Amino acid sequence: MGGASRNDTRITRVRSRVLDLPLPHEFRPAWGRNEIQRSFYVTLVEIETAAGITGITAAEAGPEAAVSIDRFVAPHLIGQDAASPEALIGVLRDAEILGPPVYCIEVALWDIAAKAAGLAAHKMWGAATDRVPAYCATGEIRSPERRVEDCRRIVADGFKAVKLRFHADDPRNDIRVVEAIRREIGDGLVILVDANQAGVLPGLGGHRQWTLRVAIDVALELERLGVTWLEEPLPRYDYAGLRRLREHMGTLQLAGGENNHGLHEFKLLIDQGCYDILQPDAVLSEGVYQLRKVAALAEAAGLLMAPHTWTHGIGLLANLQLVASIPNHSWFEFPHEPPGWPASALSQMLADKPWIDAEGCLAVPDRPGFGFELDEELIERHTVARQG
Repeated sequence: MGGASRNDTRITRVRSRVLDLPLPHEFRPAWGRNEIQRSFYVTLVEIETAAGITGITAAEAGPEAAVSIDRFVAPHLIGQDAASPEALIGVLRDAEILGPPVYCIEVALWDIAAKAAGLAAHKMWGAATDRVPAYCATGEIRSPERRVEDCRRIVADGFKAVKLRFHADDPRNDIRVVEAIRREIGDGLVILVDANQAGVLPGLGGHRQWTLRVAIDVALELERLGVTWLEEPLPRYDYAGLRRLREHMGTLQLAGGENNHGLHEFKLLIDQGCYDILQPDAVLSEGVYQLRKVAALAEAAGLLMAPHTWTHGIGLLANLQLVASIPNHSWFEFPHEPPGWPASALSQMLADKPWIDAEGCLAVPDRPGFGFELDEELIERHTVARQG
């Protein structure tokens, strides 16, 4: 008997490496009150097959994700056909009952399937486009004066849209930032706003969650200022409040869903009329192909998809392949907040760092799979734990 054929995509090994990746400067995330971040954890996962094809993915977590994958996922994948992700998604859903979400694993399975087919993932699924308009996603709370200077740089870099974070103790101070940008930059820059009100990180304190009345007042001011969307203005499961807020809006769109999990939650968001734009993440929310099902439900309801991507470079490219395969995509999130969190830091594990073209768009990698090419030297330098 000979060795395994090139089409033998049975899984032979699942291995994880926990990376502690440094940031070039202190970063103070708007969603983490009082937090100063100097690095971030990523768990890089590689799924090997009998044919020698390796699928790549990564979790937005550290040792806890590696342990969960090793204990609750890997034993059920060994010997299975990686090119049959739909037969294996139940393993990932069941694993969330026992540990942190591991939906990112489906990315590696589809990476293998697409590589075996010799196609980029978005082309295997039926490409809708090969480039997507990107917005510059900021991450800190900054003064109006500094944000104006940031936006001058953002425009000079080629971006056509920016997302601002709202988290001042008094929302009127946040609104002043938008007013300053409109006054100094004008209407040529599309402005998006993220309120980060859907949930609170544990143990940080100091967060004053908006009431429906505050959300309505802020939203009406943003509509006056020509803002395109308001993201996560109310708690994640306040379906009635989100629906009532949306009913007050004219041109301003509501967006959210980055930390909702499972097809059932997104169906609820659609059925309850909570958002105009859904923002699931292929690393956090559900399997990457499962989110194409969410996109189909959204399309039928006249809604758009704009995935959350603030995880790591692998997550960014996974979500990029996803939106390139659906017709109802919107602006694509591109995290870039120098000096603490520039785009190069998010994607430092990749050999080729994604960047926008002259029209402010991201080109979708055309290599088979998701287009991941790893910087192995950097990865080895920053590996702090291994599993599998």
